[in-house]
Amino acid sequence: MKPAGYGETQPRLDDDRQPVVLVILDGLGDRPIPQLGGRTPAEAAHTPHLDALVRRGASGWHLPFGWGRAPASELAHWAMFGYADVPFPGRAVLEALGGGLDVDPDSAVTHASLRTSRVDGNTLTLTGRARPDDLDDVTDLLTGLAPVLREHGMILHQLGGRGEALLCSPAHHSGAVTDSDPLFETFHPWMRPVPTAPEAAAFADALTAALLAARTWLRTSDINTRRVARGLPALDVLTTKWSGRRGTIPSFLDQVGVTGAAVTSTRLYQGIATALDMTSIHLAPVDDLETDMAARLDAAERLIDDGARFVHVHTKATDDAGHTKQPFAKRDVLHAIDRGLAGLGEIAERAVVAVTGDHATPSTHGVMHAGEPTPLLVAGPTVRPDDVTEWGELPARSGWWGRVHAAELLPLLFGQANRPVFMGHRITAGPVPALADSPEAMPIHDPP
Repeated sequence: MKPAGYGETQPRLDDDRQPVVLVILDGLGDRPIPQLGGRTPAEAAHTPHLDALVRRGASGWHLPFGWGRAPASELAHWAMFGYADVPFPGRAVLEALGGGLDVDPDSAVTHASLRTSRVDGNTLTLTGRARPDDLDDVTDLLTGLAPVLREHGMILHQLGGRGEALLCSPAHHSGAVTDSDPLFETFHPWMRPVPTAPEAAAFADALTAALLAARTWLRTSDINTRRVARGLPALDVLTTKWSGRRGTIPSFLDQVGVTGAAVTSTRLYQGIATALDMTSIHLAPVDDLETDMAARLDAAERLIDDGARFVHVHTKATDDAGHTKQPFAKRDVLHAIDRGLAGLGEIAERAVVAVTGDHATPSTHGVMHAGEPTPLLVAGPTVRPDDVTEWGELPARSGWWGRVHAAELLPLLFGQANRPVFMGHRITAGPVPALADSPEAMPIHDPP
């Protein structure tokens, strides 16, 4: 401990601030499943490395927005990253930024996808989407749609992949409209965009007209005619979702107080990192999940060495497994990921590490996401171990942290990392969850 300064009684504080590593297993949470002996996949999986971290640290439940609320990944991350009080720009913006597009901050935008369909009376039911081997047809269809959409004030930018694109509407400055993509295709038809705020009424009307015109063109397209002749379904509908407007988004440094970084796995998380001005390393997922996860931890350590004080590490493998509705597959994915997390214990010697999920993706029942909790563990040099000894939802219920909402996660982690904000002492223009590393210094011009 450093000696007290002149006239002081308290010794000067040692600088033992630590970095934070947040590992998100996307869609981690689940429900108890009879085939797994009434356990969730996380409880049923063989996870010796996570179990060891649980014993070293403290556990709890991450309930991003409370019981019964089933968030999308982007909304959970937005709140987890300290942006709950910042207007969400819409996932279309984030997907576009992740795809390398420059998004006008004042234009309404929406994410568009080519889909297959079936007409049922006066409604249209979606029946599928483009496959990876449809790339040539998708490219040609979107290229042909561009002038059709331009007549309605829409500019189309292809995003690649399975018939995805960004639609920009420079004449409109609010993207507050509902999705035309039903998402739950079993339950809902192709839907008309309606405004969710009065200022978006004109955009909703323009988008409706543009989508109907696109449908007319797609139905008579020579490309789709040739597809049908080859025994393939026509990609004859353009759907939209995730509409919004980029606006002005504060950087992670300004919003949180420290330098943030991310090890990204998909275009969405590349887009979040870009929007928040976070340094990132993008690692495309590989099939060997042990190798994949180990590489992500290695990248996180490099980012810390380069100065990041918060690093987000993401894998979508757990979410993908949950969406297959195969509980054993999700259990096995968690087992493989655990092997890849072998190095996390060493990182926890010099950093505060946390492992949790952004939401629950049940591997059973007719739901996509659910409002069940995900297990949360936090370990590190300052973390007091609790009595929990196993990884999983049920053991975590009795953990030290209790129920943690998404907006509470960063303050919890930075507090354990010896970076709590001393409330009442103001060193940043706005409230931040971490003791800022670089407040603005007073310029001085003392004579020599």
